[in-house]
Amino acid sequence: MKPFIQLKDVDIEFPVFDAQSIGLINTLARAVGLHVGKSARVAPMRTVPALHGIDLDLKQGDRIGLIGHNGAGKSTLLRVLSGVYEPVRGEMLQHGSVSALTDMMLGMDPEASGLDFIITRGIVMGLSKREAIDLVEEIGAFTELSDRFHMPVRTYSTGMMLKLAFAVATTITPDILLMDEIVGAGDAKFQDRAQKRLHDLMSRVSILVVASHNEQLLKSFCSHALVLSHGKITHRGTVDECLAFYHVNG
Repeated sequence: MKPFIQLKDVDIEFPVFDAQSIGLINTLARAVGLHVGKSARVAPMRTVPALHGIDLDLKQGDRIGLIGHNGAGKSTLLRVLSGVYEPVRGEMLQHGSVSALTDMMLGMDPEASGLDFIITRGIVMGLSKREAIDLVEEIGAFTELSDRFHMPVRTYSTGMMLKLAFAVATTITPDILLMDEIVGAGDAKFQDRAQKRLHDLMSRVSILVVASHNEQLLKSFCSHALVLSHGKITHRGTVDECLAFYHVNG
């Protein structure tokens, strides 16, 4: 079966915790169906919409750019496509391996060594432990961090952690690649290598979805685009058409 992702009328909402909702206590009470008296009434859960009525059909060969102002819903949509957020309404169907260059350090254990991180993330990405271990030498050469792999990642600088996470995330070619802007980590020399590595990866995947304010990047790698505003898709078309729509409508 060829890679694909389908979203049908998908809504995403985020809970809002405030003094009225009494935060965690109310959430736990709802989760277990706890019966409480009037003196300990559970306040209604408040939510804010993040995405609404999203219909999307991605198939092999698609190169889609996401266009929109900050807060329009681009990153949220990428997290839905990667499986981080589950729709509260609607349906999502997906087939194929997915790599998301959005939350690359998500789940990074500060006490784990760099080697442990490589192996764990490799397994999460679908490799066997042996296959993940086989990546260590190549990742070490690319990041120039081999001498630190035995040390806990809490001893790494932020730049070093980003280098490691980026290298692991881009070592394997997935069926579907999701990106939120171009990743910047390390010095100019490393960034140049990272850009070349990323561009090569983007050209090889079956489906690409990238959110970016860089119009040249979108024109170079995407054939079509979506314009998002306030959590809704407001326009679909070629990259040039969507950019023109966005510049007129904001």
